[in-house]
Amino acid sequence: MHIVLVEPEIPQNTGNIARTCAATGASLHLVGPLGFSIADKWVKRAGLDYWHLVSIYQHDSLEELWAAYPESTFWYLSTKGKRRYSDVTYGPNDFLVFGKETRGLPESLLARQQEQVVRVPMRDEARSLNLANTVALVLYEALRQQGFPGLYP
Repeated sequence: MHIVLVEPEIPQNTGNIARTCAATGASLHLVGPLGFSIADKWVKRAGLDYWHLVSIYQHDSLEELWAAYPESTFWYLSTKGKRRYSDVTYGPNDFLVFGKETRGLPESLLARQQEQVVRVPMRDEARSLNLANTVALVLYEALRQQGFPGLYP
């Protein structure tokens, strides 16, 4: 599996997500511009001593990412999605794409990719979940569907 963070802003979230990627074997793709340096102490601290277990790739834009993986399936997580994240079938090489903490993914992207946009159900009064929590929730559902490949029972 691949986790994609588009223009992440909070280093601690990215560090926590890197730790989740390390624990699951998922690759982490960072699409710039980033709101911090990858060497930031908060990123490093949140990721603890798991950094050697994470495959991290940096991309200047989503277009660059798509060009690098033209045959891949991309799922876009948004509170504006019509389908629940648990109602789709994920493949082992799928990309789970998450937007920046303050604004999510661009509206223009969501409009173009409507069939690939999914959401996590929540109360109407809640704006959104924490990014790191959402990544873990959706990634583990995708891995559950595949029988948790390569993970200790």
